[in-house]
Amino acid sequence: MSGTPAVHGPTGTFDNVLLESEERRALRKAVSDLGRRYGRSYFLDAVREGRHTDKLWQEAGALGYLGVNLPEEHGGGGGGLAELSIVLEELGAAGCPLLLLIVSPAICGTVIARFGTEEQKRRWLPGLANGSLRMAFGITEPDAGSNSHRLTTTARRDGSDWLLTGRKVFVSGVDIADATLIVGRTEDARTGTLKPCLFVVERETPGFEFRPIDMELSAPEKQFHIYMDDVRLPADALVGDEDAGLLQLFAGLNPERVMTAAFSIGMGRFALDAAVAYARTRQVWKAPIGSHQAIAHPLAQAHIELELARLMMQKAAFLYDAGDDAAAGEAANMAKYAAAEAGAKAVDQAVHTLGGNGLTAEYGLASLLTASRVGRIAPVSREMILNYVSHHTLGLPKSY
Repeated sequence: MSGTPAVHGPTGTFDNVLLESEERRALRKAVSDLGRRYGRSYFLDAVREGRHTDKLWQEAGALGYLGVNLPEEHGGGGGGLAELSIVLEELGAAGCPLLLLIVSPAICGTVIARFGTEEQKRRWLPGLANGSLRMAFGITEPDAGSNSHRLTTTARRDGSDWLLTGRKVFVSGVDIADATLIVGRTEDARTGTLKPCLFVVERETPGFEFRPIDMELSAPEKQFHIYMDDVRLPADALVGDEDAGLLQLFAGLNPERVMTAAFSIGMGRFALDAAVAYARTRQVWKAPIGSHQAIAHPLAQAHIELELARLMMQKAAFLYDAGDDAAAGEAANMAKYAAAEAGAKAVDQAVHTLGGNGLTAEYGLASLLTASRVGRIAPVSREMILNYVSHHTLGLPKSY
């Protein structure tokens, strides 16, 4: 897959971050076609029947879409986050987003591809790329909230093994994941302080227990508590360098923010398309309701804000794929914030445009009112992003 697309202009050939290459446009169309073959009804049927969207996941994997960001030598497409965000956005715009795209190839696949041993890469990346393997990600803890420095899941050495103890919460898809990438902390032998480290814990590992959380959220992927009490792991369960855990952790969190932006943008586009189609044909007085500015202008504004959010998402993906982790961190946070706000606003306006019909099962929009909140809360709240921007970008003092 290509990196920065080359654009031909009146003064010759130049690189342009904002315009998609023909290859990326082709990817966008192909994924859109796939998503629309399944559609919103497939997604909602899976939710109602308590099953997973495995058929769509497997077909997307067979077509190479799940691993479009992973290295070619390990079965991936050789692209980057820019390509993977297109996949999630277009599936979302078709009404059937795959939440585990954020976790399995984006977070876990990226971390293993960048920092894993050769054996870990051979073990996991081909399966993550073709969809035959899935991986969950566990970082959030009941008592830590947004403060990742308060994580209490700890790992200690026992001979050549590790013993992992702690709890995680709001972990997506543990029941269908072959393994979970767990963020723990180990003691620095030089300073005695705890530092973050990443461990691959396979689902059937003794002592690794998970229980579902009852959520009022319409999604095929369930949320789980994870309980670990001296879970014994082999030495090679550790991903990367024990002393570089923070770098490795943020290598996964920036893709998470970019992909959450794609999730919100796709959802917003689906809702907006439904509202526009309704406003074109719904007639109460002499003309379709879309001819009234009170209906048309909020929909136009929602479209503008979704497009602006996508530009920031594309910037963040470009910076990340270019290896500029610091700049990507700022842009990824901004993209996640902008997309979450734009997506939630588009969903709300779409439901309002349809009136009572917006709350019916027939149109499939009401469930998005809850789902659209996810991007504003997870993986980090909008308030914490505002803190990040005020501190890191504007240089204002911290209040905590």
